[in-house]
Amino acid sequence: MLSKENIETISLPVLGMTCAACAVSVESMVKSLFGVNNAEVNYATQTVKVAYNPATVQPNKFREAVQSIGYDLVLDMERGKEVQEETQKNRYKTLKTRIVATSILTIPIVILGMFLMDMPYANYIMLLLATPVLFIFGKSFFINAYKQAKHGRANMDTLVALSTGIAYLFSVFNTFYPEFWQQRGLHSHVYYEAAAVVILFIMLGKLLEEQAKSNTSSAIKKLIGLQPKTVFIITEEGEKEISVAEVQVGDKLLVRSGEKIPVDGEVYEGTSYVDESMITGEPIAVIKATGDTVYAGTINQKGSFRFVAKKVGSDTMLSQIIQLVQDAQGSKAPVQKLVDKIAGIFVPIVILISLITLGTWVLIEGEHALTQGMLAMVTVLVIACPCALGLATPTAIMVGIGKGAEHGILIKDAEALEVGYKVNAIILDKTGTITEGKPTVTDIHWNAKLPIDRSKLESIFLALEQHSEHPLAEAIMKHFKSADIVAANVQHFESLTGKGVEAKFEGDRYLAGSSKLLGDLHIEIPAILKRQVSELQEQAKTVIYFLNDKQVLAIVAITDSIKEGSIKAVEVLTKKGIEVYMLTGDNQQTAAAVASQVGITNYRAEVYPTDKADFVKKLQAEGKVVGMIGDGINDSQALAQADLSIAMGKGSDIAIDVAKMTFVSSDLQQIPKALRLSRQTVKTIRQNLFWAFIYNLIGIPIAAGILYPINGFLLNPMIAGAAMALSSVSVVSNSLRLKWQK
Repeated sequence: MLSKENIETISLPVLGMTCAACAVSVESMVKSLFGVNNAEVNYATQTVKVAYNPATVQPNKFREAVQSIGYDLVLDMERGKEVQEETQKNRYKTLKTRIVATSILTIPIVILGMFLMDMPYANYIMLLLATPVLFIFGKSFFINAYKQAKHGRANMDTLVALSTGIAYLFSVFNTFYPEFWQQRGLHSHVYYEAAAVVILFIMLGKLLEEQAKSNTSSAIKKLIGLQPKTVFIITEEGEKEISVAEVQVGDKLLVRSGEKIPVDGEVYEGTSYVDESMITGEPIAVIKATGDTVYAGTINQKGSFRFVAKKVGSDTMLSQIIQLVQDAQGSKAPVQKLVDKIAGIFVPIVILISLITLGTWVLIEGEHALTQGMLAMVTVLVIACPCALGLATPTAIMVGIGKGAEHGILIKDAEALEVGYKVNAIILDKTGTITEGKPTVTDIHWNAKLPIDRSKLESIFLALEQHSEHPLAEAIMKHFKSADIVAANVQHFESLTGKGVEAKFEGDRYLAGSSKLLGDLHIEIPAILKRQVSELQEQAKTVIYFLNDKQVLAIVAITDSIKEGSIKAVEVLTKKGIEVYMLTGDNQQTAAAVASQVGITNYRAEVYPTDKADFVKKLQAEGKVVGMIGDGINDSQALAQADLSIAMGKGSDIAIDVAKMTFVSSDLQQIPKALRLSRQTVKTIRQNLFWAFIYNLIGIPIAAGILYPINGFLLNPMIAGAAMALSSVSVVSNSLRLKWQK
């Protein structure tokens, strides 16, 4: 294993893959290179994600390895996706042209083979028409099969080349040497129509598959489409229209009514309502004024405003969302790894089954044993394409992740979707998750017996909180500053970890913080203030104490209002049978009051960050699948421990980095939506895999002729070709149904 410090990860578009077995071939070739730590190919997104040591191996080596078996990689990081899309469009056009030409040649072959087989020279005419179908319009199947065979590999092209090639060669022999069979009292059948129709149907299946697959990535296309191409920059000479790519951090930009915002920035002039639904999933437009943040891709509705560019290019929130969704769509769910292993050994097993089929028919010793055995062998090779198997998981994952992105649920990888539906316990952080995370002062109660003038004490209190780094300090500062109070000049400031702060003013010691300060200094709180503290805590308010080393001078009540969607979210989760827990570093009374308001019966107060992670472990030890939702650095340890970690979008970068899912809107009602999406996606994957396996489980024995001894039924290779094509299309279509599920 390579040292993790030297590992780089790169995602590259793959060209020329036609089935799940192709993906396995590409993956194993890249993995086999010295210096490559891991490689994952996603057939649905047509990409390979490689973890490698750049000191040992370079991407051009990946390309050489892949080219040796008939595929290609796009190394142009700037235009990788564009090149892939252009190639796919060209392939789609070429495929359409080939289908038209193949159809023109195949229709007469079918008419001759099915209805006019006794016509003079019918076999020679069919030979003349079938040859270009196989070796001009269908040549890619044979070329790719040969490249695979050179490396001891097999894929769908191998099955197609073998089945149609055997049918064609058998028919050519019967065309030129019919007497071989006639001398043995048998009819010299030809199967040109079967070979030609199989090629046609497989091409049609590929065309429909390409079309369906392009629909699965529509979420990415929509997100990319949100980025405007040009923007108005404000210069000393006036307004000038430039390309978005030219915008630099610090540039002053103008956005008019109805225009898309080009980059992330901060408003410095004007007000307007901005539709942020494509980023947050919230339908109501948000008012933006001086100092507010605006995001690339959102739409300015009314009025114009000017803003300073803060993040440009790949740093914008929209670009990061696009990258996250692309990475997630290219990731593999655990079930997909098992499917890949099956796809890798599937083709050789099918070839073995086809040979056993031929051998069994020959041993039957019937009148047409060899002919029917050849036909059955060809049919088995045609019907057993692993495409449906390869598409079952990634197409559902792509649609699920795309749908999540459209609703403001960003999913980091496929595993998160697969784990989500199993979650039966949800842990919520209080501040910033259940509550708004914007504390405000609601009450200040002063001691009746103050040592000095109250206005002077307010200045000292403000000075203490100005030096404090506690999140509640800002609420107190805002309160005092709004009353035009000026901070006193305090000395010897000291932060008392987990308790509060202290400083000296004119030789006297002053402190501000939690009730732990009272215990340390053995100070009794006056009865009136004690009663008020109790009342405030019952209202879910946090109490901060201001004191000197002799008495409590004042108590401040701070509240953090509960988010609008929190109560509804907890209600929905509880109804679904999911246990909801609340963890908070706040005191017992405040925690109890908040829990009561939102309908949570299981909660823990005065919890430290390490305690949160331990609590997750405790639930996991009880056999629960735990989802953790948080927004701060203090939640990151618990998020990393949880089975499913969800960060609130307006939380800290580290929480978002650790989490498997991120909610852009910070609305807890997204939790039931995310779990429902996970359940729908997993259900779709299971349906897809069921149909893909059942198709082969039923199709292969019927193709081999299992029904022949019972009712004389023998499947025609043409019907097998059509069934194979439809199996892939049905799997992709079933995945697309996810888009319209609520």
